[in-house]
Amino acid sequence: MFSTTNMQNLMRNVCFAGLAGAAVLSAAFTQAETVEVPVGEQGYVAEAGQLRGKKQEQVTQEMGEPINIQGPVGEPAITRWEYADFFVYFEHDVVLHTVAKKHGS
Repeated sequence: MFSTTNMQNLMRNVCFAGLAGAAVLSAAFTQAETVEVPVGEQGYVAEAGQLRGKKQEQVTQEMGEPINIQGPVGEPAITRWEYADFFVYFEHDVVLHTVAKKHGS
């Protein structure tokens, strides 16, 4: 009836067909969602955008005194300065990042 070689070929084909079917089903159920955020709502504050890498003294000269200061916390020491429209995050005394405040919709 079936030789060993024929049986091996049949099993190989069945396994291949099963793997191919699983790949097709997996691709059919996998979906990606794209979230688009309007430019005006992306959290960028023009005057704060150029602060990265500056020292606290330079930020005070350019932006004035902050409304509130939190920290330093942790190691490395992270401090957050609050301004009317954004926050400035420092590692030690160097700006890491600025984040716009979310205002009511």
